[in-house]
Amino acid sequence: MSSTSAPDARLEAATLRIVGRRLLPFLFLLYIFNVLDRTNVGIAALQMNSELKFSAAAFGFGAGVFFLGYSLFEVPSNLILARVGARRWIATILIAWGLLASSMMLVRTPAQFYWLRFLLGLAEAGFFPGIIFYLCQWFPSARRATATSRFMIAIPLSAALGGPLGGVLLQFSGIGHLSGWQWLFLIEGLPSVVLGFVALKVLDDGPADAVWLPEDCRVWLAERLRGEQALSGRAHPMPGLRAILHPLVWVLAFPYFLALTVWYGYAFWAPIVISEALQSSHVATGFIIGTIAALSTLAMLAVGASSDRAGERCAHAAFSIGLAGVGFLAAAVASHPLLRVAGLTLVSMGGLSFLVPFWCLPPMLFHGRMGAVAIALVSSIGSVGGFVGPSLIGSLKNAHGGETTALTALAVAALAAGGLCLALRRRAEFIPAGRGA
Repeated sequence: MSSTSAPDARLEAATLRIVGRRLLPFLFLLYIFNVLDRTNVGIAALQMNSELKFSAAAFGFGAGVFFLGYSLFEVPSNLILARVGARRWIATILIAWGLLASSMMLVRTPAQFYWLRFLLGLAEAGFFPGIIFYLCQWFPSARRATATSRFMIAIPLSAALGGPLGGVLLQFSGIGHLSGWQWLFLIEGLPSVVLGFVALKVLDDGPADAVWLPEDCRVWLAERLRGEQALSGRAHPMPGLRAILHPLVWVLAFPYFLALTVWYGYAFWAPIVISEALQSSHVATGFIIGTIAALSTLAMLAVGASSDRAGERCAHAAFSIGLAGVGFLAAAVASHPLLRVAGLTLVSMGGLSFLVPFWCLPPMLFHGRMGAVAIALVSSIGSVGGFVGPSLIGSLKNAHGGETTALTALAVAALAAGGLCLALRRRAEFIPAGRGA
């Protein structure tokens, strides 16, 4: 749906500019800490594993078990959000996960590590699918990839921040009789609690509540979104929970599962692989991770802009995750340490860029309560990959004495995800006309 007159175009541009400036920086900040609090265990492992005597398999399982809790609660959490509103529920999620993330400093045994990671997954479960659903209440579908990319660049930028910061915090060992990894969990967890209370003041449940949005902009946005909701409702009209039975939800979920298997395999193990390959210090490893993340940020913004400009989602997603597959293959076979790091850089760029066009697909197909369930279910099924990826690397590393077999397996998963995205593009009859698959 596009504007047909210059005044409409000016009103659209003004409305989305105001909405973007109001919401995206704050949502971006929330996601920075969300990603930081779930992935900082990768940096902490540089010190924590040896101090607590965790094996590679124990660490891999603990890193991944987060996603079992996460997957269990995503659909219920998004149903609660749809019922009580984004403002109150997102604030509740922030406070809960911040307290649990800080509590990671108390871990002493593998069992404690597993349980706290599982509970952290439960607490964070509703945040990402909730925000994807929330963005659908504010941004028309034709502008959603750009908005989504500006929110989701928090993933690499959290690594750009968290890598160097984590490396520095590991040097705090001995201060206050705490280890550096304990300071890392404490300092990176508490801001989420504070931001939870700020969210109650900043967020509104929808345009109707946005007193900061001029009346003409509010009316235009409400009418535009209602029109898109009506089209989506005609495409797949059914009650919310019946989205679980819709085959397209599962068609979308499987490539996402493979993509997250790939991405979280990278996220939790890249610091260790890079440190071992380059024999680098904790601080140097953190800065290398940060540099890779900065390059990934640029890639995400470029893919988001290209996807909106072309009005196409599936091929962009396939190319991106395919690039990650090539990167894992390069890292698996490279004999030179720098080539291995270069391969992992491609993994990060491709794995993260995949998310931007992919997450434009579910809101194009489902809306309302059904949209909330469909988004959460795709995210929930896919998030199991966050358990599989780290656990796979840990288990195969223990079994084979190195990462080559595990990295090759993740390369195959990435290429399979790309193939499934291209197959989805060929099944164009699933996509409502004019919606840009």
